Amino acid sequence: MTNFVVNHGLPLLFVIVMLESFGIPLPGETSLVLFGVLAAEGHYSIVSVIAVTAAAAIIGDNLGYWLIGRAGGRALFERNRWLKRWADTVIPRAERLIRRHGAKVVFIGRFIAILRFTAAWVAGLGRMPWWRFLFWNAAGGIVWATLVGLVAYYGGKAAATAISTYGSIAVGGIVALLVLVWLALHFGRRRLEDKL
Repeated sequence: MTNFVVNHGLPLLFVIVMLESFGIPLPGETSLVLFGVLAAEGHYSIVSVIAVTAAAAIIGDNLGYWLIGRAGGRALFERNRWLKRWADTVIPRAERLIRRHGAKVVFIGRFIAILRFTAAWVAGLGRMPWWRFLFWNAAGGIVWATLVGLVAYYGGKAAATAISTYGSIAVGGIVALLVLVWLALHFGRRRLEDKL
């Protein structure tokens, strides 16, 4: 499996992140972390991993904005009576949210799991101007890819060094640290999602 990922990696990373950004719930962030660690092991350049991920995020979000949010939008919901009733309550709220906080939703949405693949739709449904969406989407995609990629890259290097130097004690410490970081991120995201 590792050979497959190493040999076909960057196109695979691009497709996963692009499809997740378009709206298909795939493990885009997990893939970025994996490729950041592989870059730390020397299989890839971290700059290439970050560039591919940022480009995929921006392209996928723009496809979601245009195809689902703007072009499909309300017409997708008109086909089914239940979806139409749901849309009649949700779409006006989405439009208000985008009018008030569009830039924040698009930028911060890149860092929150559910919003990562729905913020572009909401921006399209809310008729956020495309140039404004593109700016905040690109900024969010670049910052997200850079931060997550570098954390995985340097975390992967630190883990490899610690394991070779300290052995199994280091593995236990790293696992405990990762659990603590995951808990902090999980509960921090939940609090942020509750505020939105």
